[in-house]
Amino acid sequence: IAVPTSIGYGANFGGLAPLLTMLNSCAMGIGVVNIDNGFGAAALATAINRLIE
Repeated sequence: IAVPTSIGYGANFGGLAPLLTMLNSCAMGIGVVNIDNGFGAAALATAINRLIE
């Protein structure tokens, strides 16, 4: 689960650069949530865990 952050080293344009990098990755099985959306990442992790059970 990828969570881009709005702070970081260099020019990240408020999290837009990391978000676009994560969305452009071609790896399967990666979930990307919005910038600084830790709650959404936790909800996605919970949904994945419920599928496993």
